[in-house]
Amino acid sequence: MTSTLKRALFGILAATLAWGPATAQEADAPALSLELNALQPSEGGCRLTFVVENGLGADVSRAAFELVLFNAEGLVDRMTVVDFQDLPADKTKVRQFDFKGTPCDQLGRVLINDATDCAGDGIEPDACIRNLKTATKSSVEFGS
Repeated sequence: MTSTLKRALFGILAATLAWGPATAQEADAPALSLELNALQPSEGGCRLTFVVENGLGADVSRAAFELVLFNAEGLVDRMTVVDFQDLPADKTKVRQFDFKGTPCDQLGRVLINDATDCAGDGIEPDACIRNLKTATKSSVEFGS
């Protein structure tokens, strides 16, 4: 084996070892995963569908978030609180919210400003926002 090939293989091995433990730690970290899954026109506005998975290791009896909706130009359209209600541990739930007066094609971004409510046995009040992981399957930017 040439020294160039040895160096390349060593570099790949070192990068793999360095990346592996961090990924495993991230996968094991408690998280509340919130995905903006779909946008659908509704009567006079837009219906947002969220998929939420409680990986915090304990039941969440109440979870609510302040959302900021931005229009296509990046201007704040509205701020509102959405209530995800109870989220049992290790369970996935789907929640839908209608936003009248906000056409889906004018929605540019959804920001999670804060968790306004986060409660449950063994749940710290800031756990819902501190351990929040976001994703989107829509064309709208989504996150905290």
